[in-house]
Amino acid sequence: MRPEILFSTFAPVSGLPGVGPRIAKLIEKVAGPRLVDLYWHLPTQIVDRRYSPSLARAPDGAIVTVTVVVERHTPAPGKRLPYKVFCSDGSGQLTLVFFHAKPDYLQRALPVGEERVVSGRIRHYGDEVQITHPDHIGTAAELDALKAVEPVYRLTAGLTARPLQRAVRLTLDQAPDLPEWLEPQFVSGRRWQGWKDALLAAHAPESPDDLEPGNPARERLAYDELLANQLALALVRESVRRGAGRAVSGDSSLRKQVVASLPYSLTSAQERALEEIWKDMASPARMLRLLQGDVGSGKTIVAFLAMLNAVESGAQAALMAPTEVLAQQHGDVLTPLCAELGIRLALLTGREKGKFRRETLADLEAGDIDILVGTHAIFQEGVAFSDLAFAVIDEQHRFGVHQRLALTAKAAGARANLLVMTATPIPRTLTMTAYGDMDVSQLDEKPPGRIPVDTRAMPLERLDEVVQAVRRAVGDGDRVYWVCPLVEESDVIDIAAAEARYAALAGNLGNDVALLHGRMKSAEKDAHMSRFAGGEISVLVATTVIEVGVDVPEATVMVVEHAERFGLAQLHQLRGRVGRGDRQGRCLLLYAAPLGDTARARIRIMRETDDGFRIAEEDLRLRGAGEVLGTRQSGLPDFRLADVGAHEELMLAARDDAKLVLERDPDLSSDRGQALRALLYLFERDAAVGYLRSG
Repeated sequence: MRPEILFSTFAPVSGLPGVGPRIAKLIEKVAGPRLVDLYWHLPTQIVDRRYSPSLARAPDGAIVTVTVVVERHTPAPGKRLPYKVFCSDGSGQLTLVFFHAKPDYLQRALPVGEERVVSGRIRHYGDEVQITHPDHIGTAAELDALKAVEPVYRLTAGLTARPLQRAVRLTLDQAPDLPEWLEPQFVSGRRWQGWKDALLAAHAPESPDDLEPGNPARERLAYDELLANQLALALVRESVRRGAGRAVSGDSSLRKQVVASLPYSLTSAQERALEEIWKDMASPARMLRLLQGDVGSGKTIVAFLAMLNAVESGAQAALMAPTEVLAQQHGDVLTPLCAELGIRLALLTGREKGKFRRETLADLEAGDIDILVGTHAIFQEGVAFSDLAFAVIDEQHRFGVHQRLALTAKAAGARANLLVMTATPIPRTLTMTAYGDMDVSQLDEKPPGRIPVDTRAMPLERLDEVVQAVRRAVGDGDRVYWVCPLVEESDVIDIAAAEARYAALAGNLGNDVALLHGRMKSAEKDAHMSRFAGGEISVLVATTVIEVGVDVPEATVMVVEHAERFGLAQLHQLRGRVGRGDRQGRCLLLYAAPLGDTARARIRIMRETDDGFRIAEEDLRLRGAGEVLGTRQSGLPDFRLADVGAHEELMLAARDDAKLVLERDPDLSSDRGQALRALLYLFERDAAVGYLRSG
């Protein structure tokens, strides 16, 4: 349960004095609904109000704070025209401009003949010097309290700076004094402040340098967030290791048959990963392992051989994919292999209904099904295994840590060994943040004989040439993906652009083209993918990224329109969809000129390498952690203070700190341990506290 000292921190923003329902809703949209969300909503810029030139010297566009005498008011002659107040400072004239003005308020705030201090952005219109809607108006005494340097926060439509600044100020006034959870010598060695002082300093930047990730106040807060993340993951890991696992060790009979029947030899990376997995499975401690592989590195066969180890020992195995298309694909690939081995594989997705589903569930519970392949439906209520010893989750970047654990609670007493597979190579620091609770195996080489995809970049002006190349490819019996970009602001724009491209290609190629977009129902999307895989259509136009892992060996051409709008890892994943058969793949990156530096770098790297691990590191360097996997969809922690790219060294320190803490104080019962519990609650890692032995 959250400690009492943090109760006020999680109170709603709507409880702040002067924050009504409308403002609260807008603040929730930009930051979040609670006071703690405003703690982490740090300034993105500053406004320096220390510049006080005479009006005669005030340059156009500058933010100034000037002392003027009010000379006269000119009310608006019409509804759409502005109310003007004319002032001077002895060196020149200043016109204050107000639209939709309240005359009574302006006459009180700017009485004729009196001196006032005004702050805002100067604009020159011919000989007239103006400030439209000054940021501040008041007497010299009133504006003494005005900050010389003001923080600027990210806003949303309908929310202006002043109510948000006021809400942040009121929130910080209430911030509790929390016990120090870092070692004093570590804090002093880094010249950091305590948590609360760092929070106040981060909200009161004095210069642009104070907004950088390397600023000491921001570093301190980032470290706290990273430590909470690493401590939570370490607690999960310790809990899993403490729990009784399930030692699984087969006789290798099935595995030997499969390896002997393969038309290729396993790579040394595959053999190494299998040794690591089998060793984990043979241990009484529960296995929790991540299998990272690049596109086409052969993860599926590794997972299948690991599942056979469980089947050989008389137990069951399960493979969960994120979509029905992928589950079906795994089923199609593995069913013939299982038939040759004399073992039974069943498929379970949301589609199976009625008698067939009931029979499948009954056979599963009776132990007549050896391997179950499906979507998350395999871990829903009413699905009971006879003896689940090994579970594989494919394309795991869709799931967070706690979802992973919930998925395997199905296994007897949550003892099943768990292997997670991702086809998105992840940079080392991100692996630590998202998978710090897991051991990692990497498939960092591809099977021999695979021909690299020919990658070319072309400006959009050469679109006609590309369409002709697509026509020739279709004539040769190839299949083509044509991917249109996602425009974050609008699904509608995406779909309109894709529909226009679809119409143009259909006009050129006839009925050989189909359209796939995010607003289609799953069944409709699956039907189009199946028609494409089956060869009924040759060109698939898509707005969404083609489903990771979908395998159409006949697809040889990938056209990415507006490639400059995609991240490197996305481009690499798309390229990995083609050239999976015995013919060389081609990837055409169409871009809108001129290219920015980052987009040019992405396209250059795509042409230089097909190494997904190098591409992942470059992607992190170019884009920052927040975008690399699209954290909201990825299960990656959505850091609000830490920048994993800029704070890699802090991440390593936090990992070591968390490890040391749990070695010395596994129950977090010492004074520092109790303070660290508060840290976990502050950063909403409440579930992790549940993994402590003493709760």
